[in-house]
Amino acid sequence: MKLLKLVPDATNIHFLKWRNPAMLISILLIVASIALVATRGLNLGVDFVGGQMVRVTFAQPVELDELRGTVSALKQGDPTIQQFGSPNDVSIRMPLPKGGEGAANEAANRLKAAITNQYPDAKFGSVDTVSGKVSGELFRTGAISMALAMAAISIYIWFRFEWQFGVGALFALVHDVSLTFGFFSLTRLEFDLNSVAAVLTIIGYSLNDTIVVYDRVRENLRKYRKMEIVPLLDLSVNETLARTIMTSLTMIIALTCLLFWGPEVIFGFTAAMLLGIFIGTYSSIYMAAPILVWLKVGPDSFIPKEAAVASGAERVRADGAQP
Repeated sequence: MKLLKLVPDATNIHFLKWRNPAMLISILLIVASIALVATRGLNLGVDFVGGQMVRVTFAQPVELDELRGTVSALKQGDPTIQQFGSPNDVSIRMPLPKGGEGAANEAANRLKAAITNQYPDAKFGSVDTVSGKVSGELFRTGAISMALAMAAISIYIWFRFEWQFGVGALFALVHDVSLTFGFFSLTRLEFDLNSVAAVLTIIGYSLNDTIVVYDRVRENLRKYRKMEIVPLLDLSVNETLARTIMTSLTMIIALTCLLFWGPEVIFGFTAAMLLGIFIGTYSSIYMAAPILVWLKVGPDSFIPKEAAVASGAERVRADGAQP
């Protein structure tokens, strides 16, 4: 039985032919994502801002302004009401009342009673309550974890390969993380601890794909001493393309199923991961690889100077011996 091959063995796609336009587009997307987060901010969940989050599912779409009036009549603070997942699903975020856990439970019960009175068919999901102190600690530790992960990854690649590879991997990670944050800011999906987990997972996936490409680049640098760097990078990417497509395709299938039929509580996580598969694969090819060209990496870049001098002398003697 013949094995299925998604990528033919003789595949020779000139990926780096488009490296300059791709890099320009990526830089513009990074700047746009940073500007979007700076101006619109993130829709931070209860995990990071504190308060009480109630998820409600209605039999049919409701007018958010009408629902906001019902909730505001309770005089429990200014509510934040948003749709998530489908038009029938609504999240209601309320300030945390004073008085501890008992007051929070009482406020949640009053909210449920008011909504049920107005919308008898409403069904309530999870009720999350986080204090302001805990939310501040979660936000700080989440930011530190992402920064340390990116720094540790760059140092690891620096020692495993060379500093040029570390710079390329770090730039690819900045690209992936920036676009993910821009996605959350644009879509207004709730950014919570699940979202932090999604960002860290995207960093890991992108790193894994980048290392596979870099490992093949390093092998080919030793194997093809006379090949120009751009054809060598194209060869390396094509040689790892089958593995990249198979890994990405299996993850896309699983994440697509979760996106449409998975639980609502991980909708943001799944959507971010699905985006991360595409941008992580893209950055490994059009961010991490072209950086090596601009940093002047070539077949002789990592040869010890003594060996390079000896090799040059041998070529001179060979040229002089020719008739």
